Amino acid sequence: MGFFKQLFGKKTEVKERPPYYSIVCPYCFSKFEPDAVVFRAAHTKEHDDEFTLQEDEKLNAWRRKFNLSQPDMEAVIEPHTIPEENQIYSENVLVAVTDRYGITTRRRLCPNCHNELPILSGKVPSNIISIVGASQVGKSVYMTSLIHTLQTSTASNFGAACLPLSAEISRKFRQNYLEPIFERGMMLESTNPNEQQEPFIFQFVFKDDRQAPLTLVFFDVAGEGMVERDYLDIYAAHIKNSSGILFLVDPLQIRTIRDKIRLSAGEEEGEFASRYDEPREVVISLFENFIAHQQGSKTDIPTAVVLTKSDMLQYLKEEDSEYIRPNSNVFRNFIHKGHLNKSEFENIDGEIRRFIEKVDRPFQDAIDVYFQNTAYFAVSALGSNPVNRKVTGVISPVRVDEPFIWLLHKLDYIDRRDAQ
Repeated sequence: MGFFKQLFGKKTEVKERPPYYSIVCPYCFSKFEPDAVVFRAAHTKEHDDEFTLQEDEKLNAWRRKFNLSQPDMEAVIEPHTIPEENQIYSENVLVAVTDRYGITTRRRLCPNCHNELPILSGKVPSNIISIVGASQVGKSVYMTSLIHTLQTSTASNFGAACLPLSAEISRKFRQNYLEPIFERGMMLESTNPNEQQEPFIFQFVFKDDRQAPLTLVFFDVAGEGMVERDYLDIYAAHIKNSSGILFLVDPLQIRTIRDKIRLSAGEEEGEFASRYDEPREVVISLFENFIAHQQGSKTDIPTAVVLTKSDMLQYLKEEDSEYIRPNSNVFRNFIHKGHLNKSEFENIDGEIRRFIEKVDRPFQDAIDVYFQNTAYFAVSALGSNPVNRKVTGVISPVRVDEPFIWLLHKLDYIDRRDAQ
């Protein structure tokens, strides 16, 4: 439990810390115990077939799904081949082995896809947050804006840091996402399923080392994946073993809203996608590939339903409007510090629930049927709609971190209360 939970929350029975935690791989999302890991050798030997550079079939099978190159790798070491005295444990978790050449490796791999695991895997809960949404919903832009906001302000407000899992992820994120949008104001091209793609993995690490880090995994795969069965094989395990879900919904996916905004915006409308998938189709795909296999055909994973591009709703605002009023919380940024502000959260959750109910009742009904633990939010990743794929003026994200902060609360990291 976090500090604020202890200070302001109800007294709860302190849970005894288990000797170790199950691991969820942040690459293939399989779940296994820490003693199932394998290791990547820390060296090669040309004249020893077991220790030469070699093809790693499991890693290559995973990399092929993302059109990634498949270089030869150092050998994979199975711990059962290593004498017990050469196995190194830390906090009841196998963290290293020393091979027959006396060389120690700490490169633990997932036994199913052979990607390298985060250092703390097994010592802390594998709390993974996933992001889903249909084609054209703006997942890549939201991911960029969320990570930027977490790194520049949110993490500090909650005594934490938001860090990429590796230097390579840091470089790719900066070059391909952060700099184009936040430095040049240019929009990203739609994700091409034939180009190299792999998960972007960040960790929200608390300065209080009694708090487990939270892992954010973003699949920047082509959005069509959420309504096409081929991609959903990857997503099923991804979502099933997530601790929280960010479910993105573009108001322009909703036909009644799209038509009203077009009419009101006129020549100022900016970017409109050529095609949209209905939000309900994404829910149906999730049901077919994941939710239907859960107990009671429902999921209790905390799910933040996030209405993106909220700045577009300005074209609907009217006094006494049945949709959005000029004084709506949607158009006002709010910064949560140290806790989830109860009244702010309840206001935005209630307003967006009512909005979705009015404009897309079938989607609302589908969410209510299949998801047991939901909250509703509205965010603008940029603060305005791009024109000719370029943002004019200063990029000013609105409430982009609020759904993430709600998930922090649902996972018992922070408290929910009114400001004192």
